[in-house]
Amino acid sequence: MPNRKKTAPARPERIEPLPDCKPAIPPDDSEAEARIRAIMDDPSYVRADQDLALLARDEVRAARLLLEYRKPEILLREHGIESTIVIFGGTRIVEPEVARRRLGEAREELKEQPDDPKTKLRAAVAERVLAKSKYYDVARELASLVSSTCQIKGKCDMVVVTGGGPGVMEAGNRGAHDVGAKSVGLNITLPMEQFPNSFITPGLCFQFRYFALRKMHFLKRARALVAFPGGFGTFDELFESLTLVQTRVVDPFPIILVGREFWEGAFNAEYLAREGVISPEDVDIFRFAETATEIWDIIRQWYKDRGISITTA
Repeated sequence: MPNRKKTAPARPERIEPLPDCKPAIPPDDSEAEARIRAIMDDPSYVRADQDLALLARDEVRAARLLLEYRKPEILLREHGIESTIVIFGGTRIVEPEVARRRLGEAREELKEQPDDPKTKLRAAVAERVLAKSKYYDVARELASLVSSTCQIKGKCDMVVVTGGGPGVMEAGNRGAHDVGAKSVGLNITLPMEQFPNSFITPGLCFQFRYFALRKMHFLKRARALVAFPGGFGTFDELFESLTLVQTRVVDPFPIILVGREFWEGAFNAEYLAREGVISPEDVDIFRFAETATEIWDIIRQWYKDRGISITTA
């Protein structure tokens, strides 16, 4: 016999309403109705699961933390997402066309104010951003390559996860979008208003209040982490991941730093080892790469060397 989903029988309507189904207004008490309305209008009468003011109180922090864990977890499971590849990188690393336009604008401003230090700095920064804008294309190509390789036959393996913002994050989500694949965005509430990029899969963009829960979801399903040039946010996520792998709190997984010139200028692991603040073996936790193909080859080889298969076409 086929399994049939059992449905609960319909609840029969009462023939006679219960006494408390309507306000009890004594005939000689003209103020009773106003008192009942005051009781029902007070915040204490709002049902707990609908009381936003209650949820905002410090005493309910534990419940908020639980909700921030459970909501993404439920929806990621419903979308069948088994594993992820995390792409980090700077919000200011824009696509080359945009970077060239901004550099042109900065140079025009510099012509008008050639001796202004701030104008000179803006032009110099615009030049450096243009030089790094190639990584927008690398992140986009990587996301397309991984997504078209691993999201096959209904499987959702190695799904791209980003912080959901602009720059390199946008490139990651965009690459998955290019090939009709799913991707995830994990936004964070900040004092200034922000918006998710338009390439995240609807239903897979989550807004977090707590960085800690966002970090947990970044790594919970991660099978690889790819860090492009970026600022404090990129460093925050990268160094926490390096620390978790270093201390064996999580199982090792491939960590790739894209752009050797940038990363060796910003972070010198060999110097830390020579200074004795990390072990020589910790220098090998990550690898450098420059192109999308090189990144993907490193990831696949890492798993192959350990006898672990990654879903491939």
